[in-house]
Order: sequence, then structure tokens, then C-alpha cells
Amino acid sequence: METTAPFKSADARTRYLERYALRARGWPVPSEERVVPTSFGLTFVRVSGPPEGAPLLALPGIGSTGLTLAPLVAGLSGPRRSYVLDNIHDVGRSVETKPVTSAEDFVAWLDEVRLGLGLGEVDLLGLSYGGWICAQYALARPQCVRRVVLLAPAGTTAPIPFGFVWRAVLCAVPVRAFMRNFMGWVAPTLRREHPAELEEMVEDGYLGTRSFSPRKMVPPLPLSDADWRRYRSPTLFLAGEREVIFPAQAAVEKLARLAPSVQTALLPGVGHDCFMVRAAEVTARVLAFLE
Repeated sequence: METTAPFKSADARTRYLERYALRARGWPVPSEERVVPTSFGLTFVRVSGPPEGAPLLALPGIGSTGLTLAPLVAGLSGPRRSYVLDNIHDVGRSVETKPVTSAEDFVAWLDEVRLGLGLGEVDLLGLSYGGWICAQYALARPQCVRRVVLLAPAGTTAPIPFGFVWRAVLCAVPVRAFMRNFMGWVAPTLRREHPAELEEMVEDGYLGTRSFSPRKMVPPLPLSDADWRRYRSPTLFLAGEREVIFPAQAAVEKLARLAPSVQTALLPGVGHDCFMVRAAEVTARVLAFLE
């Protein structure tokens, strides 16, 4: 796929896409690549699993691509047809031609991707910032959603903390040490138990900041109490009990009070890196919920 995405230079584009192709070779199951035109630009989608499987649209977190979800895709793509997206307003192989500036824009974009793939009712899975996008979509388009998995979802139940903000701001400076500090903070179990995998994520993030021109993030403002009260899509809210991007126990208590359609579960001993260090357990819980 030839892209005119806002790279800083032709050399940056080449360097980034070479790294992307290298990382894509680690995708654990056969896949095909699709490009879906939308009014916001071209969306890159990696499709895995049997064609007859129920469709699952999956979105990664901010500053990362759909390749981040590789630890989960082998299990999810057995019984399901997974469509893993590169966010249109982020790094990766999607090409944004009209800026996304609001939650409503994300809803419109995801709607166009769903229809462009020829899909009707879908299941959604969103990791971190992708979880916030999925929650916004389920709130606005409940008739298009069967079930939703919010995996360590940033900004859905509480504001992003200052500790995240200042570390993320430093990551905009293309210095590996800042990216390593940020990744180690959000993924302490991964840093301790699988340092080589963490270093790959550091390199991915560092190369993204070096390669792409800066784009203004759409702030993931929490859903209001009124929003959660009218939220109707059957949803699994799954996070690590040591989450640092939001207070996990408080989120569970809030959803129990406001959103009866949301099931919650906290994984002991892990934080924002739960999808990597507990990939088998996360996959099993997700599949049990979706089935």
C-alpha cells in the first residue's frame, strides 16, 4: 500500500514502513490486508480468521498500530473473523486526509469502515484509547453493535491522570529514554518479566515519534454519568487491578452503579500490560463473553 501519510520525510517514511513490515511478519496467523476508503482517509485493516466467523472489529491504543494486538489475535481469530485496524488519526498504515477532531468524527469514521468492509452488526474490541473509541461508538450506534470488549480502556470512566500526560508529552521528543520510561510505567510486569518484548515496543514508539509529523490527540473525555445510564450495549470491561491510567476498582464500582449492561473483571497482579502478560487469560475471557 503506497501511502502519503504525514511523514516527516521520504527517508522517515521508508524507515517506518520497513520496520512495520518486519513487525508484521510476527503476526501469528494467516491474514490479508485491506484498505477501506472513508471520508477521513484510507483505513488499513488486517483480516484474520475464517470468513464464516462472526465479525470482530479491533482497535489498538494511542501511539500504536493494530500489530499491538498480535498477542490476542491467534485465539480470537479461531472462532471469529477479526478485522484489526490502524487508527486513522495515529501512526501506522492508515492515511488520514481529513483530520479527526472529535469523538463524533471517530464514530463517523468507524461507521464508514464497518460499512466499507460490508459488515452489519459487529462485535467491538478496543484496547486503551481504542477502548474509548469503541465506547463512544457503542453509545452512538447501539443498533450496529452486538457486544463490546473494553480492554484497559483509557478515558472512559475517569480523566487521564497527570502522570500519563507528562510522560506522554516527553515521548513527543524523539529520545528513546523518554519512550522507555513511559513504556516501563504503563507496563511494569512486561518490563520485569519480558524485557525484550518491552524494548520492541519502545522501538516502535520511538520510531513513530521520529517518523510522523505531530498530530493533535482528540482528548478521551470520560463518558458522563448520564451517558453510562443510557449505555445499552452488552459490554465486558476488563483491566488489570494495578492499572495506572485510571483507578481500576473505582471504575468497577462506578459501572456497577450506573451501567447494568457492563460486566467488569479485574486481573490481579497486572496493569495496563494485561493483554500481553496475561494474553491467554484475556483471550479466554473475551471469547467466553462474546460467545
